[in-house]
Amino acid sequence: MPPVNPEDATVLVVEDNLNNFLLIARLLAYAGVKQCEWKASGWQVLEYAESLPRIDLILMDIFLPERDGYDALSLLRAHPRFKDTLIVAVTADVSQENMERARRAGFNGFIGKPIDPDRFPDQIRRILRGEPVWEPGS
Repeated sequence: MPPVNPEDATVLVVEDNLNNFLLIARLLAYAGVKQCEWKASGWQVLEYAESLPRIDLILMDIFLPERDGYDALSLLRAHPRFKDTLIVAVTADVSQENMERARRAGFNGFIGKPIDPDRFPDQIRRILRGEPVWEPGS
């Protein structure tokens, strides 16, 4: 995937906690991202993603109501449009086991919660440049 400028990127945040989403949206804006979409569960995430004209990055919580992040990831990866889309796990389970599972499942990166507001904008810029970010957090 070619690098994407944050100003041109459309980011879909799949996150069931409103406060977490608001923090992520604020930090994405700080990183330069103008287009941020939100889905509050893993349910019908593929259908929602298909309805968007463009998606450059999906930030996916793992523990979601109705369908977890791993299930949602496998549905997205099975779809030709999203097989190469950047999809990054954003999760409070920062164990080595979960990070390895995310890698095996096909996530492009891993950001631990609680999100570090000082590091997150740079993590997003690096991901959009195509750099791997696998950081369980502080």
